[in-house]
Amino acid sequence: MLHPQELEQLHNFFILTAFLFGAVVGSFANVCIARWPLGLSVIRPPSRCPRCKTYIAWYDNIPILSWIALRAKCRGCGLPIHWQYPLVELITGVLFVCVYLKFGISIATPIYMVFGVGLVIVTVQDVIDWTIPDEVSIPGIPLGIAAAVLAWWVPDTGLRVDQIWDAALGAVVGGGIILTMDRITVWILRKPGMGFGDVKLLAMLGAFLGWQGAFGTLMAASWLALIVGMPVVFLAPKFASTKDDDAETTDDDSDIVQTDDTDSEATMEPEVRPSEYDEDDGITVEGHYLPFGPFLAGGGMLFLFFGPEVLTWYFSR
Repeated sequence: MLHPQELEQLHNFFILTAFLFGAVVGSFANVCIARWPLGLSVIRPPSRCPRCKTYIAWYDNIPILSWIALRAKCRGCGLPIHWQYPLVELITGVLFVCVYLKFGISIATPIYMVFGVGLVIVTVQDVIDWTIPDEVSIPGIPLGIAAAVLAWWVPDTGLRVDQIWDAALGAVVGGGIILTMDRITVWILRKPGMGFGDVKLLAMLGAFLGWQGAFGTLMAASWLALIVGMPVVFLAPKFASTKDDDAETTDDDSDIVQTDDTDSEATMEPEVRPSEYDEDDGITVEGHYLPFGPFLAGGGMLFLFFGPEVLTWYFSR
């Protein structure tokens, strides 16, 4: 067993390892983001260019570095590879480092790394496709409760929630809050609410972070949406009006390329799926520009890193 002095000497090595591992996991997250909305397997077939169908060799699939070495172009057809891919890999790598620095060598670290990459997938897919993947949120609820069970049985795990009732109540409270807000918005304001994907997402966050975490996440997400999202709401009509003009002058062959196995168009424009709402009730999605999932994900990560300490400070004043 390593002594604290030996662990300290390996600290930089662990940081580098966390980043590299996170970048590799981020590469897999890109595959999930591209394939899940299309109902495709994330295992087979291997990654390939959707235009020229060339399979991506291992040396062209090294996170971040291959994108730089290839100058953001497919080796087979020379069409551009979108900057989303190295960005997701970089963010996931940095996130894994932050989790390691916060929780150290503990059981909590790999669990919260998985939790974090799930939220990265949620964020990017919701921005691109306006959907929150059930593949993350639905299994995430029992996984969060299972983590609490583990913390209840095993001492010193470093996990934030160590009571089963707290995790279960967090899932119920988290999902219940968003569901209530969604119904009120639909029934009273006659406009689209947050959507059932957000319900499941906050339920998952509550399972991992407890009932206080569900409230704290929603509060943090609301502030993030206010600060970051409001400019998007005001700029979205202008963007929407110019996008149609650009579409008339842009050739399809100049679209970005995604290095994954999809036969759809390489550029996936965000769109709201109105199937959750009844058109007969006069509810439309016109003017609904802001996906809330990324803000819930950001609020969840903020609470994971700082929430319990902030609550302790606040109630000890």
